Amino acid sequence: MASILKLSRTLSKFPKNAASSQTAKALRAASTAVDFQQTLVNVPPTKVTALNSGLRVATEDWGSQTATVGIWIDAGSRYETSKNNGVAHFMEHMAFKGTGKRSQCQLEIEIEDMGAQLNAYTSREQTVYYSKCLAKDVPKAIEILADIVQNAKLGEAEIERERGVILREMQEVESNLQEVVFDHLHSIAYQGTPLANTILGPTANIRSIDSSELRAYLDCHYKPSRMVIAGAGGVNHEELIKLSECHFGKACNTYSGEVPSLAPCRFTGSEIRVRDDSLPLAHVAIAVEGAGWTDPDTLTLMVASTLLGAWDRSQASAKQNATNLARYSAADDLCHSYQSFNTCYKDTGLWGVYFVSDPLKIDDMMFNVQSEFMRLCTSVTEGEVARARSLLAANTLLQLDTSTAVCEDIGRQLLCYGRRIPPHELTHRINSITAQNVRDVCYKYLFDRCPAVAAVGPIENLPDYNRVRSSMYWLRV
Repeated sequence: MASILKLSRTLSKFPKNAASSQTAKALRAASTAVDFQQTLVNVPPTKVTALNSGLRVATEDWGSQTATVGIWIDAGSRYETSKNNGVAHFMEHMAFKGTGKRSQCQLEIEIEDMGAQLNAYTSREQTVYYSKCLAKDVPKAIEILADIVQNAKLGEAEIERERGVILREMQEVESNLQEVVFDHLHSIAYQGTPLANTILGPTANIRSIDSSELRAYLDCHYKPSRMVIAGAGGVNHEELIKLSECHFGKACNTYSGEVPSLAPCRFTGSEIRVRDDSLPLAHVAIAVEGAGWTDPDTLTLMVASTLLGAWDRSQASAKQNATNLARYSAADDLCHSYQSFNTCYKDTGLWGVYFVSDPLKIDDMMFNVQSEFMRLCTSVTEGEVARARSLLAANTLLQLDTSTAVCEDIGRQLLCYGRRIPPHELTHRINSITAQNVRDVCYKYLFDRCPAVAAVGPIENLPDYNRVRSSMYWLRV
């Protein structure tokens, strides 16, 4: 009886609902996971409508008071030749210098009166014009965008003035050594192809481009079938369709000459060295040919790039960094900073690492970078891949927290994929990647492949290319 009483007192010390408490925690955790998945599914759908002209209209309507609308055009420096390289970027500048019905001053005043923002950019494959405005001002914003894209004045005085602006912009880019290194990387990785061209173009072309070349480029590439009108935020899909039909309904979709097509770009393993001992640090990029946007290996390469990560000296402690390369870089003071990159185009890409290092540390840093390349091919673990998956999915979703980011995502994906991949599908595809997938894909793209190397600065200690090439494989037994 005494032992029964003792057991009874012992049991009474535990909360009566201990088991139910553990069950409740498990249920809450499961509920949180379900809520997260349900939240992804409940994101407003991306509606896409193709008009008779071939123009596509796409929206994601949140019902907010602000919106971003823009025009994504399948045109960039990749569609240029060596003779007119730089014309796409020049045309982007000229679009804001006045139209047949608005002077540059009137255009700026109208935008300011709305409290809106008007911007544009040119990449190697796309040209984009977009506006951030109040939802009630979307019709006005679309009308202005349609006007500057279709009715740019291209006056000689404006061209001359903008010529000087672009030449000054080129000088600023030349002072950004990261931009310089990546331009060099493209020039040797895609030798003799349009992807080797810079976006701004050579100085000689900028000095000679005239209104006839700009008009020819405009007439050849700014066609409805090559455009996507995208909107996000407070944008009604049916209203945007009507606005697009109204302002782009008369746009011509026929070609007087040859229809522009995407020329294939072959990758060439090679190197370029620009030695300048007056610079304090060496800037180096090493890359292999990656996958294009539509390739099924693209997401796996993104996970692999996340596994390499990024680091710079401003970070408090590298011991807490989960990536091996960051820990090595900090512990042995191998570099000032590094970042992995996965630059995708429609049918190819560049996958690699860019780092900034002291001249005497280049060799050691390159050794560690290439060792990590080989480890991704052979012995990356499930735990590392699980962390990289979570980080990639989180970063991907966090980047879509503004109407401008979502609008950019819609426009780019429609030009690249022909559709918008919804967030829940994207996260599912990322979370399906295993360590074996990473090893297989990295073995395919990295193991025993010829890399492209671009280096600028005091690079005397950069290993010879033959040695870099021989480090792209490990002897296996």
